Amino acid sequence: MKQIVFITAAAMTACSFMPLQSQTTAPVRKIEQVDFSHVKIHDSFWSPRLDRHTTATLPVCIDQIENKTGRMRNFENAAKHEGKHSGIYFDDSDVYKALEGIAYSLVNHPDAALEKKADEWIDKFAAAQQPDGYINTYFTLTGLDQRWTDMGKHEMYCAGHMIEAGVAYYKATGKRKLLDVCIRMADHMMNTFGPGKRHWVPGHEEIELALVKLYGVTNNQKYLDFADWLLNERGHGYGKMGYIPGFTSAYYQDSIPVKQLNSISGHAVRSMYLYCGMSDVAVLKKDEGYTKALDKLWDDVVYRNMYITGGIGSSGDNEGFTVDYDLPNLEAYCETCASVGMVLWNQRMNEMTGDAKYVDVLERSMYNGALAGISLAGDRFFYVNPLESKGDHHREAWYGCACCPSQISRFLPSIGNYIYGTSSNALWVNLYIGNKTEIPAGSAKMNVSMETGYPWNGNVKLSLDNVLPTMKELRMRIPGWCKSYQFKVNGKSVKPSIEKGYAVLKNHWKSGDVIELNLNMPVEVVAADPHVKQDLGKRAIQRGPLVYCMEETDNKSAFDSMILSPATKFTSVFNASLLDGVETIKAVTGAETINFIPYYAWDNREAGKMKVWIDYGK
Repeated sequence: MKQIVFITAAAMTACSFMPLQSQTTAPVRKIEQVDFSHVKIHDSFWSPRLDRHTTATLPVCIDQIENKTGRMRNFENAAKHEGKHSGIYFDDSDVYKALEGIAYSLVNHPDAALEKKADEWIDKFAAAQQPDGYINTYFTLTGLDQRWTDMGKHEMYCAGHMIEAGVAYYKATGKRKLLDVCIRMADHMMNTFGPGKRHWVPGHEEIELALVKLYGVTNNQKYLDFADWLLNERGHGYGKMGYIPGFTSAYYQDSIPVKQLNSISGHAVRSMYLYCGMSDVAVLKKDEGYTKALDKLWDDVVYRNMYITGGIGSSGDNEGFTVDYDLPNLEAYCETCASVGMVLWNQRMNEMTGDAKYVDVLERSMYNGALAGISLAGDRFFYVNPLESKGDHHREAWYGCACCPSQISRFLPSIGNYIYGTSSNALWVNLYIGNKTEIPAGSAKMNVSMETGYPWNGNVKLSLDNVLPTMKELRMRIPGWCKSYQFKVNGKSVKPSIEKGYAVLKNHWKSGDVIELNLNMPVEVVAADPHVKQDLGKRAIQRGPLVYCMEETDNKSAFDSMILSPATKFTSVFNASLLDGVETIKAVTGAETINFIPYYAWDNREAGKMKVWIDYGK
């Protein structure tokens, strides 16, 4: 793919082989996601992280919600209509996201005690719901007369996360108590807002994509139509009530109608949720107005406003963007939630287009920007992910605004969503993660097994069983970082054609077929786009999908004066005893050696300085 800035989301329905539609002006979904409920990950890189999600991450979230903060007490008080609200006005959303993470965990890791805990939470949500369907603990406890008076108070944002959790829990367990709470809240909103009723522009997007998920499980068109209406409310001057003084309408993505957007602005996470909603509605409404805007927005985000780590949002002042190519390292914001948002949005773009460039960005954001947001132990989190540190930036157990810990808690157990896709005649392989998969197609099931040492090496072995007669093609993504690769089918070398970043292997596929792919994975020295003034005269190190950094703990001598040069020699070696096992890189220039580790793994040992971009000399 074209080099980016530098030179060199989750339904749980059964997936089937869907008709591959020809390119038309109206957007279509060319690829159908294979849901993670059909994907059992067995992988030396990801399996330990998924284990720690259940043993560490979820317990931290539950403890914070129930014991160390007032988040669950807010629901208890709202049910009784007594007591004060504690915390921030959008704290309900953290509880809903954690519940969504519980739901996803239950899919592949059934746990009766955890499910009982989720049911207890849901009982408290239902008890806090008002007779007219409204649910929001902040306004219930501070004054229901003030509800729907402030567009910046995140009422629909909280409702959106509740709907996502309700849909996820219903699909995971078949229990619909929370889903029914969600439906009553959605109906309440639609009784209040919509054509011929009140205008409304949510200060923080999220409800739009959530309504699409609600439409997916209810098949009720009104929820899709309401999502479309909310998207088109933006940019007409309606969104003024309650917006923070000093922030323009562009901060809220409300300066122009969404179908006229061509550059990203304002708050990074809000933008990601907006673009996800636009992508979802575009396909279901077959509205090319959305996709034309999304194409322009993607170019602006990726080529002018994205860090090498796949992080976005350079400024802490607005948790978002300033001007094109403004990508400071020490002051970089790169909120973890925004990196997860990049994964969610880019998958949707890939499904619409069948273009691997979107998965290239998804992978970059996933392995670097998002994964850095959680400690190796699974119990501490980054909100902000800078590309340089003076030794004073560390993960924390929780935050006053805890959107990132709860975001990670729902993201990790659903990573199986991003590995495979299907169309009428093809299986699409997007990510290389060891797994066993059953791909349903009607009453039949196709079995796929993947073995790989990724991301430490590029060796991939794919084994097929119960091959569907409809599968004529196997499309395997060649990552944008890969310059050379080799294929074998049943031990014989083949040279497939490449279409939009996918190797297209055509064969009379049968059970027992084995496909081997070797992606060559050398160390690469990367220069920034010359427009990025902060990185002039610097270089970064990348190997495969991973961006690397140097930490002071590995480079105690002359950390700030170390440089790379054209004469630098690189070697890489896997160290099983370091940072849960990582491929380390040594850069030797004369008598000087710089030691690099993957960026996602920094700040897991003693405190110290860190940098991604290194001075480069002649």
